[in-house]
Amino acid sequence: MPQQEEEVVVMLPPPPAAASKLKIGYQYLVNHIFSFTLIPIMFAIILRLDPQEVLNMIQYQYSPVQILLSSFLLIFISTLYFMSKPRSIYLVDYACYKPPVTCRVPFSTFMEHSRLILKDNPKSVDFQMRILERSGLGEETCLPPAIHYIPPTPTMEAARGEAETVIFSAIDSLMQKTGITPKDIDILIVNCSLFSPTPSLSAMVVNKYKLRSNIKSFNLSGMGCSAGLISIDLARDLLQVHPNSYALVVSTEIITPNYYQGSERAMLLPNCLFRMGGAAILLSNKRRDSTRAKYKLVHVVRTHKGSDDKAYRCVYEQEDPQGKVGINLSKDLMVIAGEALKSNITTIGPLVLPASEQLLFLFTLIGRKIFNPKWKPYIPDFKQAFEHFCIHAGGRAVIDELQKNLELSAEHVEASRMTLHRFGNTSSSSLWYEIGYIEAKGRMKKGDRVWQIAFGSGFKCNSAVWKCNRTIKTPTDGPWQDCIDRYPVHIPEIVKI
Repeated sequence: MPQQEEEVVVMLPPPPAAASKLKIGYQYLVNHIFSFTLIPIMFAIILRLDPQEVLNMIQYQYSPVQILLSSFLLIFISTLYFMSKPRSIYLVDYACYKPPVTCRVPFSTFMEHSRLILKDNPKSVDFQMRILERSGLGEETCLPPAIHYIPPTPTMEAARGEAETVIFSAIDSLMQKTGITPKDIDILIVNCSLFSPTPSLSAMVVNKYKLRSNIKSFNLSGMGCSAGLISIDLARDLLQVHPNSYALVVSTEIITPNYYQGSERAMLLPNCLFRMGGAAILLSNKRRDSTRAKYKLVHVVRTHKGSDDKAYRCVYEQEDPQGKVGINLSKDLMVIAGEALKSNITTIGPLVLPASEQLLFLFTLIGRKIFNPKWKPYIPDFKQAFEHFCIHAGGRAVIDELQKNLELSAEHVEASRMTLHRFGNTSSSSLWYEIGYIEAKGRMKKGDRVWQIAFGSGFKCNSAVWKCNRTIKTPTDGPWQDCIDRYPVHIPEIVKI
C-alpha cells in the first residue's frame, strides 16, 4: 500500500496583543517626535526660500567686516566647545585569567576537604553542602594551590604567589593582544579587596614590568566586588586630565589568605562561592585608538549606601568567637542590594532610557503622588536602552533578583549565569568574563550597548555603560576558548552531591 502523506502543520507565532502593539506604536512616536515635527517644518522653510534673495539680503545688510567678525566669533565658540568637551575614553582590549586544570575543585573534592577540615562540626559541613547544591556553580571552578592542602596553608608567600600568577598572566595576555609595551603605560590602577600587602600590588606590577618612574599608580583595597567599576571611574577621571595616555586597570581577588576555616555559617558562605580569577583592561584617550578599540565608555554611575548602619555592616570582615577571620554576610544582604540598585537605576535611567520610558515613569510617579499611592510603580524597560546585560556573578540569588526586578529574559542574564557556573564568583573581575562570554558567542555587534552592574561591600552599587565600537569577531583565545561550544548549559535548582 502506498504510504499516506503526513499533514505538515506549521505553527506560526501568535500576533502581538493589542496592548503590545499600542506600546510599540507609542514608543516609536515619542522617541521620534522631533523628527516628525522638525523635518516638515524644515522642508516648508526651504521650499519658501529663494537662495538668491538670501544672498542679496546678506550682501546689502552686512558689511565684509561684520561677516568676517561673525565668522571669527563662530570659529572661536566652536573651538571653546570642542576644547571643553570631555575626552572620549576607549576600551582598547581586555584579558581574563584562566586558571589551570590543576586548580580545579569539583564538588566531591570540595566536600571531602570540608569534612576533613570541619570534622568536629558536621552541621557546618551539611550547611556548605546545601549551599553548594543551590549555588549555580559548576564542576570546573578553581581555587588556588594553597587551599588544596589539608588543612589549607594561607601563608603570605602563597598569597603573593597567587597574586603574581593571576595578575601577571592577565597583563601578559593583554599586552600580547594589544601590542603595547610597559613603557607605553601612563596610569596603573590595581584593585583587590581583601589582600593588601606591603609593598602594594600596584608596586608589584611596577617592579615586574619595570614601568616608568613617573607612572601614576593607585592601589584600591577593601571596596568589594564592585571595585572594578570604581577603578574604571578613577581611570576615566585621570584620562580626562592627562591627554594622549594609556591606563591599565587590573581587577582581581586573592583567595589564599581569605579562606575561612571556622564554623560560623554566615562566614562559611564565601568559601562556597568565591573562586580564582582576574582581568586586565587597557583604556585609552588617544584618537587613533577610536578605530581599533572594542568599546567606548559612555557612563559610570556610582551609588554608596554606607551612611546606613545595616548597609555598612551587611558584608563585614571580622573574627568569629574562636578568633578566626572571615567575611560575615548578613541575612539582609539581598534587601540592601535591592535598595542600592533602585538608587542606582534612578540615577542612570534619565541618562540612558528613551523618552517613551521616561514619560511613562513620570506619569506613573505623578499618579502615585496625586491620585492613588497604591498604584503599582512603573518599572522602566531597560531592554529599550541596552542590548547586553552583565550582572555581577555574585551568586544565584543576586542574578535571580536582578532578573526579576528588571524584568529580563533568560537570554539577558545568560552571560552572568554561565560565568557563575564556569568560573564561580571571581569578585570584581566577573563582569569581564561575562563580556568575554557574549563575544565568544558572536553576539557583540557594532553599536550594541552594554550595561555592567556590580555590588560591593560598604554597601555600593555601581554601573558602567559601554558602546561597542565595532562588530567583534568571535575570539580564538580567552577563558571561554575550549568550552564555549558547551554553553549555555541547563542549571538545575538543586545539584545533588
